Amino acid sequence: MRIDPFGLERWFAEYEHEADIMLAESGIRSLDASRFDLDPGRLDYVIPTNGDPNFRASIGDRYGRSADEVLFTCGTQEANFLAFLSLLGDENAVGGEDDESAIGSGTHAVVVTPTYQALHAVPDAFGEVTRVELEPPEWELDPEAIADAARDDTAVIVVNNPNNPTGRYHDESAMRAAYDVAVERDAYLLCDEVYRLLADEPQPPVASFGAHGISTTSLTKAYGLAGLRFGWIAGPEAVVDRAWRWKDYTTISPSLFGQHVAKQALGRLEPQILEENRELAAANRAIVADWLDRHDLDWHDPVGVNGFVTVPDGFEDGESFCRRVVETESVVLAPGNLFGFPNRFRIGFGLPTEELAEGLERVSRVIEGSAMSEAGAEADGGA
Repeated sequence: MRIDPFGLERWFAEYEHEADIMLAESGIRSLDASRFDLDPGRLDYVIPTNGDPNFRASIGDRYGRSADEVLFTCGTQEANFLAFLSLLGDENAVGGEDDESAIGSGTHAVVVTPTYQALHAVPDAFGEVTRVELEPPEWELDPEAIADAARDDTAVIVVNNPNNPTGRYHDESAMRAAYDVAVERDAYLLCDEVYRLLADEPQPPVASFGAHGISTTSLTKAYGLAGLRFGWIAGPEAVVDRAWRWKDYTTISPSLFGQHVAKQALGRLEPQILEENRELAAANRAIVADWLDRHDLDWHDPVGVNGFVTVPDGFEDGESFCRRVVETESVVLAPGNLFGFPNRFRIGFGLPTEELAEGLERVSRVIEGSAMSEAGAEADGGA
């Protein structure tokens, strides 16, 4: 098995810790721990290791599924990793009850891109991936293209909705059409839904569509609780059970602190948290939209807190622009080549508004400085 280096994480490792402002983060600003009771009691494993049964049942209710159809994980990253292992890995690799007929044994994945690299790199390491590319400027999901890419050995169709990096929220009819393709191929539709609850009117989660739907998510992006590392898989019991058996060899159980705080965040505090975060996302989105207009840049109006922006004139590509910004103004953006589109960059706007404004001002200096240099060069040429 071979897996490609994670380009976005390597980019962050190069610049994030020394930079003043992070304008590449794709989640909402982090909540302060003082809002929560932080005493979980005895510092032990979570037992059973798939998570508290009553808490799993309450999460399952959100999808019309049972407690046994939910597995708590270390963030969405582990949820996706375990799901891919379960769907694409060797069915004989993890012992247990015979579930091969329930899950199938396909080794092919259809992945809608651009998207977060882990959603195509991990299945590509376990099996074979066919990409279905979204096309700018609308980045519209095409169920017919998904159907054309699907094969008899397709085990899973992978979509991120709302999409990272574009912020495109694929409409429910397109998602249900993609689900129908999965059903026709006896495969699963896996949707990474970490940004779903930042929408003013969230669509139904894919795990609620039927037996072939799998949802993965966490409290990182929409709730502002990245440090909890708390997420889950919701889907068919056979898939969830196999993922649990793989989890015994990864993180064993979810974080005790994560589960303790998650119960509060998903309980009485949830309405207030989501209202605050949606208001911040909307206010900051408007600020960035005005900033883009001033600099004659373009994006697809995003749902969530990240957008995929065209590169300003005067720069060779997104990477050269982002390097200039971070090296001269200490602001981190994400080059579009990390998502397969070198003529764009990803901007995150979920941080506190004052910090966003300062970051945008600094990026403006780079854009305006490049324009002045270009104008000066043209004037010298004319002389």
